[in-house]
Amino acid sequence: MTIAAAQIVALSPLLMITGVGCLALLLDTMAKGRAPALWLAQLGCVAALLAVANQWMGSGSSQPIWSGMLIVDRMALFLDGVLIIAALATLLVAAPFMREHEFEHGEHYALVLFATAGGMTVVHATHLLSLLIGIETMSLAAYLLVASWRRQPAGAEGALKYLLLGAFAAGFLVYGTALVYGTTGGEMSYAGIAARAARAADNPLFIMGAYFLLTGMLFKIAAVPFHMWAPDAYEGAPTPVTGLMASGIKVAAVGGLVRLLGSAFANPGLALGHAGWVRVLGGIAFATMTWGNLAALRQENVKRMLAYSSIAHAGYLMIGLVALGQKVDGAQPALLVYLAAYAATTLGVFTVVAWVGRRDDERLLIRDWAGMARTRPAVALAMTVLLLSLAGVPPTGGFFGKFYVFRAAMQSPDLAWLVVAAVLNSLVSVYYYLRIVVAMYFRDPVRPWQPFPSVGMAIVLFVTVVVVLALGVVPRPVVELAAGGLVTHW
Repeated sequence: MTIAAAQIVALSPLLMITGVGCLALLLDTMAKGRAPALWLAQLGCVAALLAVANQWMGSGSSQPIWSGMLIVDRMALFLDGVLIIAALATLLVAAPFMREHEFEHGEHYALVLFATAGGMTVVHATHLLSLLIGIETMSLAAYLLVASWRRQPAGAEGALKYLLLGAFAAGFLVYGTALVYGTTGGEMSYAGIAARAARAADNPLFIMGAYFLLTGMLFKIAAVPFHMWAPDAYEGAPTPVTGLMASGIKVAAVGGLVRLLGSAFANPGLALGHAGWVRVLGGIAFATMTWGNLAALRQENVKRMLAYSSIAHAGYLMIGLVALGQKVDGAQPALLVYLAAYAATTLGVFTVVAWVGRRDDERLLIRDWAGMARTRPAVALAMTVLLLSLAGVPPTGGFFGKFYVFRAAMQSPDLAWLVVAAVLNSLVSVYYYLRIVVAMYFRDPVRPWQPFPSVGMAIVLFVTVVVVLALGVVPRPVVELAAGGLVTHW
């Protein structure tokens, strides 16, 4: 297989992130201190982001890469930008957090880049083998990041649960790949599977393989009933890592699902038949958002509450996937806008959670947030805006993300019930988000508020709040960007 120079240029963002991750890992073993590896990782993210912008302004046509293993198109570039920004924000927040809690490790920065590279591979994948490589690269880095706070027993417990259940999910992916390969006459490319899907759809083993693949991907977005790992992993991981998991990894997995279902399994018989995945995903979406919100109501730990909130948002995102399966116009741009808004909001929320906790007092319980608005009014206001965005309250990016997805789904009469359920679930979520707001503004402080100084965290918090408000006030530019990244197979 020959690799042309144009293909190298097309994949330059992914290659930059991967290469800089390797260099940061090597530099950490040779340089004194952790700063050089951090600076290199941050510069790599900036360079990769510039490469994405350059690719976006270039040719808008899709480019198959490496014999159809990967593709470079507008949707992949859009999600690349979201993933790289999430990685850069994580690096800016992780460094001061780890210094404050006295566990800074240089390999942490390299692992953030490796997880990002795996996620980018997932959204570019057009072959089951490249999908598996991307998923496992992203997952292995995430397992290590969850356990990177070595003195924290909860981190080791969360990482172990994540690893064991992730191994089962990987087994479903591999077994599903084998079944699809065997029943389609040796096809593993999405285009090849799609070409043989109509004939293979009558084979129960092919259907089983498709659902095994879907199971493995749903695990990555913490959809019910594959969500059991999320609360413990989110709670035990260092807070910046939790932000990366809730934003970057979820974005990559949803992007991979859009590509897989839209390219390989878009056949109407597979999608809309009696046992089609559209019906199955609709039921899972309802169960996911309902269970996520109901479980979040009972949480006193902020990170566990946000973990169940993330599960609920996975249900909302799946409404977009179901609308895509129904061939609804505008569903895919709506889903991409939601992903961008959700990623920005989640990164901002976990930045606040990381910032307000000191080494001797992490303030992880809701009652610990009492009175923050009196001494840290700017941080409290930022947290309020971000929580309202998660709840879908206007004028925030979270509101328009949900609005576009729900509006697209309402174009199909079959999905009206799902949209009504999602709106009711969104109303339920307002209660537990406002619990934190009430504690910050209407409760007396239990002890002084002293967030540790951090320019990086201040920058990330300011930018995420501005982005969330901008998406709520003038969402049209991002909608137009997302509309330029359609998967043509739908």
